[in-house]
Amino acid sequence: MSDLFNELPGPRSGETEEKSGGPDDNQELTAISELSKKGYKYLRENRIEEAVDCFSQILKVDENNNYALVGMGDATRKRGSFKDAVIYYQHCLSYHPGNNYALFGLADCFKAINQFHKAIEIWEQYLLHDDKSITVLTRVADAYRKVRDFKHSKAVYLRVLEIEADNPYAIIGLGYLHYDFKEYLDALFYWEKMIEVNKDNVDIRVLTSIGNCHRKLKTFESGIAYFEKALQRDPGNFYALFGLADCYRGLNQQDRSLGYWNRILEQDPRNKVILTRAGDAYRNINQYEKSVDYYERALNIEFDTYAVLGLALVAKSQGKFDEAQESLRRLIQQDPKNYRLYIELADCRLRKGDRHEAVEILENFQRQGLRNNAVIEFLERIRY
Repeated sequence: MSDLFNELPGPRSGETEEKSGGPDDNQELTAISELSKKGYKYLRENRIEEAVDCFSQILKVDENNNYALVGMGDATRKRGSFKDAVIYYQHCLSYHPGNNYALFGLADCFKAINQFHKAIEIWEQYLLHDDKSITVLTRVADAYRKVRDFKHSKAVYLRVLEIEADNPYAIIGLGYLHYDFKEYLDALFYWEKMIEVNKDNVDIRVLTSIGNCHRKLKTFESGIAYFEKALQRDPGNFYALFGLADCYRGLNQQDRSLGYWNRILEQDPRNKVILTRAGDAYRNINQYEKSVDYYERALNIEFDTYAVLGLALVAKSQGKFDEAQESLRRLIQQDPKNYRLYIELADCRLRKGDRHEAVEILENFQRQGLRNNAVIEFLERIRY
């Protein structure tokens, strides 16, 4: 979004506050006006300390000055001290209700501290004065998206597009909104529209987002094309590398996925999620020694259910059924609703020749009131 620091409420040339009086009053007003202009100039240059000094001087002689209060709010907001900024904006609004700059700053502070409902309430007040502000409308739509209010978020994004048909923030926001609600085809529609709107300089995040939609839709080959475009732009981009690895995993091309898992690990060798994914890939191509190494590296960082499961599956593949069962039973104690653990444990019992206990394991899962098609199908296959 464009930063409103370029539209700050500093006094314009010749502008003074509505006071009347003699020469001393006029001198004071002139001094305040000059300090205010300097303060906002410093803000634009990111010279926060000098800006604060100017606004503080104003507040010593006029503690309710709206320019100085908003300026102090903006300065503290730029510092990341959002709760302090809220105090300045609220002070301003208590004496100058409807001050658009104070409303905008206050809403942005609430957004920054994840108080989205409060932010929406303030932005709605702002829109009473300027109902066509695209900057504010897109913020409102984003906030509704953050609180998972699909209906209002979409309505506000579409309102932006009525004002400006190709507004990139609204188009991208609609993509994220539909993606968040697992409406991947609709998300694709908006993100592909971004490519039409900005053919020559497509944001790399749009490319990886389109790739992720294809990943979710399991149209992996289409996803690969977009992740590769993103990787051409940024060879170390985590999301592109992850997307490519996961697409090749989905296509069961484990050798190709490994290249990308390992490229991520070159940058982030302690990423236990990637270590377990790489361990899975090595296991699926029967490179058990390497697989075990990756799982153990993940476990050396922190306990990880999938790393322990991976080690159990390696043991099972090597015919070490007792070792695998011991690990799987411990995992079930920790995660009693994970259907895959029951299937793998039942399969171990079946391979040991104990069909009755395999059936009992799967029925124990169902006795919890849980339903899973993979469990039902396996149970039907072995019960009779």
